[in-house]
Amino acid sequence: MKSVLIFLLFIFSIHFSFSQNEPKVDLSNPNAAIYTHLYFLQPNSYAPEKAAKTIYGFKDEEAIDKAIKLKKILDGKGLKVDFTKVPNNPNFTDTTAYKIGNHYKLFPVRLPQISVEKYGKKWLYSRETVAVIDDLYKEIFPWQTAWLQKIVPDFGHHKIFGVQLWQYIGLFILFLIGFLFYKLLRKIGFIVLQKIQYLITKKSSERIKLPLKKLNKPLVLLILVTLFKKILPSFQLGLDINKILFMVIDIVQIAFWIYVFLKLVGVIMTIYSEYTKRTHEKLDDQLVPILSHFLTGIVFFLGGLKLLTVFGIPATSVIAGASIGGIALALASQDTVKNLIGTFMIFLDKPFHIGDWIETSELQGTVEEVGFRSSRIRAADTSIFQIPNSTLSEIVINNQGLRLFRRYRTELGIRYDTPPELIQSFVDGIKQLIKAHPHTKKDTFDVAFIGFGDSALNILVNVYFIVDNWSLEQQVKHHFHIAIVKLASTLGVEFAFPSTTMMIEQFPEKKSISMDYTTSINQQKIQEILAELSSKNSTVIDNLEPLDDDD
Repeated sequence: MKSVLIFLLFIFSIHFSFSQNEPKVDLSNPNAAIYTHLYFLQPNSYAPEKAAKTIYGFKDEEAIDKAIKLKKILDGKGLKVDFTKVPNNPNFTDTTAYKIGNHYKLFPVRLPQISVEKYGKKWLYSRETVAVIDDLYKEIFPWQTAWLQKIVPDFGHHKIFGVQLWQYIGLFILFLIGFLFYKLLRKIGFIVLQKIQYLITKKSSERIKLPLKKLNKPLVLLILVTLFKKILPSFQLGLDINKILFMVIDIVQIAFWIYVFLKLVGVIMTIYSEYTKRTHEKLDDQLVPILSHFLTGIVFFLGGLKLLTVFGIPATSVIAGASIGGIALALASQDTVKNLIGTFMIFLDKPFHIGDWIETSELQGTVEEVGFRSSRIRAADTSIFQIPNSTLSEIVINNQGLRLFRRYRTELGIRYDTPPELIQSFVDGIKQLIKAHPHTKKDTFDVAFIGFGDSALNILVNVYFIVDNWSLEQQVKHHFHIAIVKLASTLGVEFAFPSTTMMIEQFPEKKSISMDYTTSINQQKIQEILAELSSKNSTVIDNLEPLDDDD
């Protein structure tokens, strides 16, 4: 009898211990409420009436239906709850949301509609969540889900590695249809992109076609991946399989988005490059590679941040980390940041253009390149100065390339024994050269006999050339000088040079040395010089303008 009582006591203790460990409906905090819902819908602990206790505002069959649908929604989206991250605090409040009160969102990024909220002393799925369950279920499991279940024969439900046979066949058919659609959409997509590009730019270009083709491919793949992601829940694969598949799809989607935006940057930069070629501002040409690198960096940076959220890192943590990292990077590389800001200031203010001759307190030369960090200036002796853009944006710059007219002033020295008539003819001839020159300011110039030098009679030539860069000014000045020399040769005028002349008048049979000048003017020869000057300078301008575009 004693042994029987001991045995019964042992059986009762075992039953009591199991009954103590058996999970009960617990709605005291977010973690317990969500666990109660999901636990009582598992095959080994299926009790939907207990899971329905977590639904706000419904009872009995309606509450059970809502609880089951909500579980299928989470499984269909591949969303597995990590209970180590769900709060156990009965008074928990999500400070990242705008809603006031005690509430918690299960998946704030991928499924923000689902949340639990405290009502009295119980945590339940919120009234907003319950209101959208049916709509979410229809969106994730459309009509074809039930239709597929009906048409699948019995042998189709045979499982291989945890996946039913009909699901394998369905996924294969889906991939086959996707491949056919890919071939079709690539042709249609390229035509659509060309139409959009033509509507924006109002012109067609062979250079833009290649970037458009590269952009079209990832766009089509992105569309197909998005459709596949939407159809996938219809196959009702298990939660673990869906979790892996959806993670892979999300990674592929982000990779395609990065690829799309990179190719979009390429298309935009190609269009912008076409535009800059039609403008006279050569500084815009330098902006193309700088802007391309900058936009590419932004695409990779934002794509990397988005990729981190796929692996479960909260967006707020990513943004906070990026902000802190950005501040640390800025402090560690202050000079680089200053130069970057200086680069943008140069492109905004445009104090000079490529090819302009600039002068500063330390150097003077031609601007050859404006880079991402520094600019390159070539001095008159062909040496290169590399100046940080932060410095260049702060110093005083005399930009001689922005002058509307370039003044040229010189003094010509002719011999003292030149007859007055020839002096006047030489002055008048230079005036005619200036008037005939196609790149001089005709209403403002001075040519005059201004005085007596130590070794020469000085003639002032003050003229303004209408040219827009230093290199062209030198070419035009060269031909102007050649015309003056030819004019002097035609008239018989001799240029003086520093010399001392000893006049011997006292010795018998000795005569002073004097030039044999003639005052008769060959007008035909002068007209030929004027015509030659005009034609040569026109040729110079025609030849130099394309070179300026390439600078």
